[in-house]
Amino acid sequence: MGRPAPRPLLLALLSLAVCRGRVVRVPAGSLVRVVGTELVIPCNVSDYDGPIEQNFDWTFSSSGSSFVELASTWEVGFPAQLYRERLQRGDIVLRRTANDAVELHIKNVQPSDQGHYKCSTPSTDATVQGNYEDTVQVKVLADALVVGPSSRPPPGLSLREGEPFELRCIASTMSPLHTHLALRWELHRGPVHRSILALSHEGRFHPGPGYEQRYHSGDVRLDTVGSDAYRLSVARALSADQGSYRCVVSEWITEQGSWQEIQEKAVEVATVVIQPTALQLAVPRTVSVTEGKDLDLSCNITTDRVDDVRPEVTWYFKKTPDASLLASHMLARLDRDSLVHSSPHVALSHVDTRSYHLLVRDASKENSGYYLCLVALWAPGHNRSWHKVAEAMSAPSSVSVTWLEPEYQVYLNASKVPGFSDDPTELQCRVLDMKRVESGVRLTVSWYYRMNRRSDDVVASELLAVMDGDWTLRYGERSKQRAQSGEFIFSKEHTDTFSFRIQRTTEEDRGNYYCVVSAWTRQRNSSWVKSKDVFSKPVNIFWASEDSVLVVKARQPKPFFAAGNTFEMTCKVSSKNIKSPRYSVLITAEKPVGDLSSPNETKYIISLDQDSVVKLENWTDASRVDAVVLEKVQEDEFRYRMYQTQVSDAGLYRCMVTAWSPIGGSLWREAATSLSNPIEIDFQTSGPIFNASVHSDTPSVTRGDLIKLFCIVTLEGAVLDPDDMAFDVSWFAVHSFGLDKDPVLLSSLDRKGVVTTGQRDWKSTLSLERVSVLEFLLQVHGSEDQDFGNYYCSVTPWVRSPTGSWQREAEIHSRPIFITVKMDVLNAFKYPLLIGVGLSTVIGLLSCLIGYCSSHWCCKKEVRETRRERRRLMSMEMD
Repeated sequence: MGRPAPRPLLLALLSLAVCRGRVVRVPAGSLVRVVGTELVIPCNVSDYDGPIEQNFDWTFSSSGSSFVELASTWEVGFPAQLYRERLQRGDIVLRRTANDAVELHIKNVQPSDQGHYKCSTPSTDATVQGNYEDTVQVKVLADALVVGPSSRPPPGLSLREGEPFELRCIASTMSPLHTHLALRWELHRGPVHRSILALSHEGRFHPGPGYEQRYHSGDVRLDTVGSDAYRLSVARALSADQGSYRCVVSEWITEQGSWQEIQEKAVEVATVVIQPTALQLAVPRTVSVTEGKDLDLSCNITTDRVDDVRPEVTWYFKKTPDASLLASHMLARLDRDSLVHSSPHVALSHVDTRSYHLLVRDASKENSGYYLCLVALWAPGHNRSWHKVAEAMSAPSSVSVTWLEPEYQVYLNASKVPGFSDDPTELQCRVLDMKRVESGVRLTVSWYYRMNRRSDDVVASELLAVMDGDWTLRYGERSKQRAQSGEFIFSKEHTDTFSFRIQRTTEEDRGNYYCVVSAWTRQRNSSWVKSKDVFSKPVNIFWASEDSVLVVKARQPKPFFAAGNTFEMTCKVSSKNIKSPRYSVLITAEKPVGDLSSPNETKYIISLDQDSVVKLENWTDASRVDAVVLEKVQEDEFRYRMYQTQVSDAGLYRCMVTAWSPIGGSLWREAATSLSNPIEIDFQTSGPIFNASVHSDTPSVTRGDLIKLFCIVTLEGAVLDPDDMAFDVSWFAVHSFGLDKDPVLLSSLDRKGVVTTGQRDWKSTLSLERVSVLEFLLQVHGSEDQDFGNYYCSVTPWVRSPTGSWQREAEIHSRPIFITVKMDVLNAFKYPLLIGVGLSTVIGLLSCLIGYCSSHWCCKKEVRETRRERRRLMSMEMD
C-alpha cells in the first residue's frame, strides 16, 4: 500500500513548529534481548521545543539493506501486512513520551525480531539541515538462563528465635555470548518486599535497607557453593526474618563499554516460620508481712530454651493494681551480665538459674502494694552482639504490711455555746483511751463543718482546717479568710486536746461540727505517713433565730400648752431577741398636716448615741441653741424638752430609736431601728392674721429714674400694740417676664433694723427702709435695663406673747408686681449728636485752614508772574 501525500496545511504547521538543524536519535550501538522478553527502543528529536507533536515512522530490516514499514504515529495504514496482526494484538506498541519522543515496545521478542530498526520523522523543511532518521541494531538470543531452588517444592522452615538457617538458589546460563549474572535475595511478608542482600553483575555485595548492621557483623552472608549455587546464611534468626524468601537472578551483557540487563528471573526458595520462645513467670499472689520484718518475693522462670540465653530480671512496685508500668516504681534490676542495680534497702539475688528473689529490708506500711516481675531473655548474636528473644510480665503480687496500729477514742464537746449571733463558740476535741501510741506516732486533727439539712438530704462536709504530720496547718476555702483575720482560731492546748474557737458566730455558722484525729507513723526517710483516722461524733451549734423586735412609744405629759411654754416628750423603748441592747435616739419634726410652707420635709433636731453623747443635728436657730435638751432617764426611757416654744415649732415630733448589740471589744452592730408614734405641737390661739401686698407709683420708668416699691403689711383680727409687733422683710426679684426663673434676693431688713443687701452685677443701687409700722420702702437708684422684672416681698411677723417672749409667726409672701425700664431716646441720642456736630465743625475749620495755607504759600509765585504778564500786555497796547 502506497503512502498518501501529506496535507498542505498540516505540513505548513509542522514546518513552522520544527527547528532548523534537528537530529533524530536512538540508542547507540546494539541492543541485546532474550527470546520471550520485552524490547523497548526509545527515539527522540533533539533541539526541538515546539508545541506540536512530532510524527515518527518505524521501519525494520533483518539484513540492514531493505526496510519494511513497521509502525507510525501518523498514518494508520503505514505498517506492512506482516506486522498488522501483532499491532492489533498489542504485541507491538508505540508510546509517545513527549512531543519530541516516542518508544517502540515489542512484547515477547522472537528470533525473527533480530535486525535493524530505523526511526525517522517526515521532513517539511525547504532545505534539509540535520539528520531526520537513525538506526539501531537488535540482537535476539536464546533463553539460556536457568534459575531454581535447591529443592522442589520450596521447603518450609520452622525455627526458634536465635537459631541459624541457610537457603540456596541455583542459577546458571549457557549463553553463547559473554554474559554476567546478578543475584538478589528478597523477603516477602504480605505486600511488603524487602531486599536482604544482593550480588551485582560486577561482583559487589549490597545489603538491603535494615540489614546493613547484620551484614557487617557477619550475621547475614551470601556466598557461592560450587559453580551454580548461591547460599544465604543467617547466623541468628529474628522474629523479623519470618516470611517467604525469593531468589531474583538477572543476566547482563556489556556492549561498547555499557552494561545492559537482558533478562531477569525469580524463584520462591523457602518459607521461614519463627517460633516464639515460650516464657512463663510465677510469683506469689498474696503476701502478708509484719511491719519491721523483711519482705521476700520470688520470681520463678519457665522457658523452652535450653541454649545459651541470659535472663534480665526487673522488679516493679505500684500502689494500685490498674496503674500502668510507666507509673510504676522500679525497685531492682539484674541485667544479663548478672549486675544488680537497686537501692540500699532492696536486694535482688538468684537462688538458681530459674529462680530470682527480691528482698525488702525492714518493711513498712508504705511498702504495701503490688509487685511485678519483668523478665527478658537475651540470646547471643554474631560478633558478641545480643538480641532479645522473649519478654514476659508476671501477674501482680499483692503485698500487705500489717502493723499494730494505735487505738484511741475521740470526743468532741462545746465548751462555749452561742445564745445569740456574734457570741463566741469554742469546741474541744480530746483524745482518750490511747493504747499502743508509741513515740514514733504523732497525732494531728482535722476540723469539718456540715450544714443543717433535713434528714433525707445528703450534705457534703466542708473542710475547715487540717494539720499534716509535720504540724503544718492548712485552711479550707470556707475558713481561710476568717482564719487569717483572726475570727477562726485553731490551737493545740495539750498533747491530747485540740480546740477550735469562733470569735463571732454568725447565723451562717450554725450547723454540725466534728473533728478527725489522725495517727502518723515516722518512716525510714524521716517522712510521716498517715496510718489511722478516728472520727468524733458531731456537735450541733444552733440557736433559735427570731426576728429582732423593737417598739418605741412616745407620750406627752402636758398635752395642752401655749406659745412660750416648755414642750416635753418621753420615749419608752422595749425590745425582744436583741442581745444586751443599747439605744441611740434621734428627735425628728414634721410640719402638721395642711401646712404647705414646707411639705414632706422631716427635720432632724437632736440625737443621743448609744454612748450617751448628745449632738445637735439640723437645729439652726442660733438664738435658741440651749432651747432643746435630750436626756436618758433610764436604760429604756428618754426625755426630750424644748424651752420657749415658738408658733413656728408647731408640727409632729417623733423618736427614732436604733438598738445596738455588742460584737466584741468596743464594736457595736446595728440590730433594729423603730420610729415612735407622733406627738403634735398645736398652739390653740386666735392670734392676728397678717397679709402682705406690694404697691408702686412708678411701675414703668425710664432708665436712670428712681424706682419706688412699697411692701404694705395689713392686720386682721386682734388689734396689737405696735410695740408688740416686729417684722423681718425681704425683697425678691425675678428678672424675666414670667416667673420661670429663680428669685434673686435684693435686700432684707430684720426686726432689729439691720439691712442686708445682695450682690449685683450692674450699677444701680438699692435702699430699704421702714416708712411706718406696717410699710417698708425699697428704692432702686439709677435704674438699668436689667432691673426690669417681677418684684415681691416676704414678711415674717414676730409677736410678743403675754409672757414677754417673741413668737415667730408663719412667713407670708406678697403678689409680684412687674416693673418696666424704658430707654430715653433724647438722652440716648443727645451725646452722639453733639459729638457729631463738634467733629464736623472741627473738620471744616481744619479744611479751611489747610486750603488757606496752601493758597498763600504754595501758589504765591504763580500769581505774581501772571500780574507781570498782564502789565506787559497793557504797555504794548498803549504803544
